[in-house]
Amino acid sequence: MTKAIVEVAIAILLHKSKVLVGWRQADQHQGNKHEFPGGKVEQNETPEQACRREVYEEVGIGLKDWHKFDVIQHEYDDLIVRLHLFHAYVPEELLDLIHQPWTWYSRDQLQSLNFPKANKTIIERLVWSHLIKISDLLPTLPDRDAQFYWRNKDQTIAEVQQQLLQLTDLQLNKLIINISLWQQFSSELQAKIQTIHLKQSQLMDLKRGELIVGKRFIAACHDAVSLKHAHHIGCDAVFLSPVHQTETHPEAKALGWDGFAELAEKSDIPVFALGGVAPKEMEQAQKHHAYGLAGIRQFDTVE
Repeated sequence: MTKAIVEVAIAILLHKSKVLVGWRQADQHQGNKHEFPGGKVEQNETPEQACRREVYEEVGIGLKDWHKFDVIQHEYDDLIVRLHLFHAYVPEELLDLIHQPWTWYSRDQLQSLNFPKANKTIIERLVWSHLIKISDLLPTLPDRDAQFYWRNKDQTIAEVQQQLLQLTDLQLNKLIINISLWQQFSSELQAKIQTIHLKQSQLMDLKRGELIVGKRFIAACHDAVSLKHAHHIGCDAVFLSPVHQTETHPEAKALGWDGFAELAEKSDIPVFALGGVAPKEMEQAQKHHAYGLAGIRQFDTVE
């Protein structure tokens, strides 16, 4: 017997790196579980229109600007659900209008909530490691918490692909590759790389709607203009640098923790502090609105 396909629009609502989550009642499909706002796409309605409507009806706020997040299909015992996902930022002035019992959760908290199985991919994309190691060399990636941004400089594309295809899917999920390198990969390897890096110049060249739907993007930002543009085009996270003066970029003006905090506190996506920072500074970084830390020399022992 052919299973029915249900088209569903889902909203990922973000505010200061937190995510809005609700609770599905027992009499609903996949009941007694946490959920993101959303519902069925009605006849003669686009998924984005459905998302906008559901958020207004369920959450109580109207949002104009949406970014395509992903399209995920999941097969249950009784039906197939196709999730059309969009994300949007909730401004401060709308927070008091949100209906109860919708609740803001940190990204780390999402992993402990009881979501339907179809949401597993969504959670994996929303939750970042708090440490990102940056290197020109590709080590044996451990199956641990830290993510790894590999800046390949010397090897050919064939050599790079051969190395990467030997990694497990779990290891590849922790890997970050710049978009110019990723674009040269085979379609098989492109599909396995989930997180793509943008230099600030690459970020500023992109327009709204040009990011690849279903991929996670982290952009390099050095000022308020680039940080604002990362939000505008729908990036998932940013590196904000330099926090301190560095040997590699002595000409770059350091933000300092106060300058970093002034920019990071306005962000609705995770901000990673980069530039002369060390893992031991995590507590201080998070007090200054950093989601996490990224680095090169002082991260050599990070796994």
